[in-house]
Amino acid sequence: MDPMSATGNQPSPANSRARIATVWLGGCSGCHMSFLDLDEWLFELARIADVVYSPVADIKEYPENVDAVLVEGAVANTDNLELIRKVRARTKVVISFGDCAITGNVTALRNPLGSPESLLRRAYIEEADVQPGIPEERPIVPELLPRVLPVHHVVKVDAFLHGCPPSPERIRTALEQLLKPNQPAAPEKDQTREL
Repeated sequence: MDPMSATGNQPSPANSRARIATVWLGGCSGCHMSFLDLDEWLFELARIADVVYSPVADIKEYPENVDAVLVEGAVANTDNLELIRKVRARTKVVISFGDCAITGNVTALRNPLGSPESLLRRAYIEEADVQPGIPEERPIVPELLPRVLPVHHVVKVDAFLHGCPPSPERIRTALEQLLKPNQPAAPEKDQTREL
């Protein structure tokens, strides 16, 4: 199966620069901080690839035809759910970036505590000192999902980059492997790899 047809993306021309992205779902941004700790190597990355979407760049809409994306965080609310589905549809290789994306980790600590409604009530009404009330202004405050989910429970993931957060060295190694000339296509369906 051609991985491009699975995602609806067209293959990038052989002589074009790689188009990479980073996405931040429900998490602490620690993985992105580790990405920024690549320091001077980010200049090398800029020579071989275009970062076409990231929370560290002022890009509002996730673009089409992305070669690879690092996805930080778990799927915790309706905005996360919408974004990760868009990311999968527009990206050739999806990498779960860090332990929240892979297992739910800290973000999923709310799962055993009950429904989102009971947690919001406890935090914003029962324990409130000033102006009790659950924040509900949509679309500013997205609706919480019944459970926090790791990314691969929602969409197909092609590779996993473990760590909380992954070290800059591991991120660099993963990106170098991914961006090597003549890199093989994304794994077939249900074949994932660890980076």
